[in-house]
Amino acid sequence: MTQAPTPTADTVRQLARTLLRKSGEGEAGDTSAATAAAPEVRPVAEGGGHSTWWVGTRHVLRLATDRDASLRRRREVRLRDLVRPHLPVAVPSAVAQGEWAPGLAYTLDTRIAGGTADQHDVSAVGEDDLAGLLSGMREVPVRQAETLGVPRLAPRSLEALRRMAVHAAEDLGKADEFDPARIAQLTAPAAAQLAAQPGTAVLVHHALRGEHVVVSADGRVRGVLEWTDAVVGDPAEDIAGLALAVGAPAAVRAATLAGYGARPCLRGLWLARCDTVIRLADRLQGRDDGPLPLLRTQLRRAWEAILLERVTEFREDGGGEET
Repeated sequence: MTQAPTPTADTVRQLARTLLRKSGEGEAGDTSAATAAAPEVRPVAEGGGHSTWWVGTRHVLRLATDRDASLRRRREVRLRDLVRPHLPVAVPSAVAQGEWAPGLAYTLDTRIAGGTADQHDVSAVGEDDLAGLLSGMREVPVRQAETLGVPRLAPRSLEALRRMAVHAAEDLGKADEFDPARIAQLTAPAAAQLAAQPGTAVLVHHALRGEHVVVSADGRVRGVLEWTDAVVGDPAEDIAGLALAVGAPAAVRAATLAGYGARPCLRGLWLARCDTVIRLADRLQGRDDGPLPLLRTQLRRAWEAILLERVTEFREDGGGEET
């Protein structure tokens, strides 16, 4: 099997120069022949590593490094066009797409102005933006998404995740990273009550981490990046992602504003809490290479207290939920 080439600054600069010339998307107001011939490029530190590059101030070049990533990158372009009319926040647009090496796809995308949820706090108005995002995701036609090749993913077992988190919490307790007693709030009966309900599958972004949520300095949510991991599945997964990105209270408030009741909100909260305990324990034991400061921050955000902490009895009359 031929090893995939490694993208370099020279590779990216040459490709970007060609694409910007063909698309007429050069930097506004830039008449420098030198800059037009050699646009500034630099790798994106967060998320994409050296497969994702800033090109000037207005574009992002994303390079797939294997065949599977290429398939998902091509699907992403079509999926973004499908979801864009349903969302109140921006989704990147592809200025150009093709192959940067045999069988390896690229997209040159417009850059959405703003920082990330890891850099800026989300304001109350920003929570309304997130609510609109979650509401819009429910409106995207599932059949059309599946026609594009978006896979359907079965809901995770919260009970299985709970059992893993209990053991992980014990390890974190020994390392003085976490109080294991906190995980006891999620009992086996509570996990059973929070099982995913049938017939609730929607389009799920499935990677609503902080670096993928674009936030402006005033706390407004301006856009959502990285749609390659989207699935048709459990909406609680996106609530869980937001808990890691913006904190549990903001995530639950946004989900409630979007029309989700107590069950999916609490399910999302506990998915996030179990995940963060497990991931941090794995990192400390060398089974994960995620950045330690980020994993600790995500743990803190997921375990922020919310008003509705306890799992209560839920009605089973067609999906109604206690609030």
